[in-house]
Amino acid sequence: MNPGLLKKCVAEFIGTFTLIFIGVGAIHNASDPTAGVGLLGVALAHGLAIAVMVSSTGGISGGHLNPAVTFGLFVGGKIKLTDSIAYWVAQLAGGSAAGFLLLSIFSANGVAIVAGGTPDLAKDVAQSTGIIVEAVMTFFLVFVVYGTAVYAHAPKIGGLAIGATITMDILFGGPITGGSMNPARTFGPALASGHWNNHIVYWAGPLLGGAVAGLICGRFLDRVNPRN
Repeated sequence: MNPGLLKKCVAEFIGTFTLIFIGVGAIHNASDPTAGVGLLGVALAHGLAIAVMVSSTGGISGGHLNPAVTFGLFVGGKIKLTDSIAYWVAQLAGGSAAGFLLLSIFSANGVAIVAGGTPDLAKDVAQSTGIIVEAVMTFFLVFVVYGTAVYAHAPKIGGLAIGATITMDILFGGPITGGSMNPARTFGPALASGHWNNHIVYWAGPLLGGAVAGLICGRFLDRVNPRN
């Protein structure tokens, strides 16, 4: 691996680690009714984590922090296959490291807490429905990534809009699927806790949504002259 790609992967590792570490912790805090966190607090914790880390890593790696985002950029012709694979490894490793560190922090209750912070389907929600919900939410996310961070004429607002999209999606999808939109967000805590319930949903949905957004944004909308 060349030094430039290694630096990008380190940034992707750190950013993804942050998302899982903060996200699982926020969900745990929300389980305490006296903490006053709730769905809005969980959504904001994830959105803020993405906003600050995308802003911090954007100038290094592009701030993907999500295999579905990387896949969407690959489908849109914005990143090479070899770099995409390296990013995926870094993202999944970052999510896993966060999951295992949380196990250690929460000690005896670690497995239950990390499992509780692993996205899963609500009762009576079918896998097919979960895949559709995750795909639509991830489409929104990757669409916003292109519109605010990829296009040359994109507004220079750092990770603000991307983090806001995460918050928006979780406010809707959190009670249905857990609002993952990110295979690493599910894989890391699942690996640490052994909670693999409905795991296919959190790969199939985000990758599908990311691919469709990549095709539309990278292969069609990117050809539009912004002056028209």
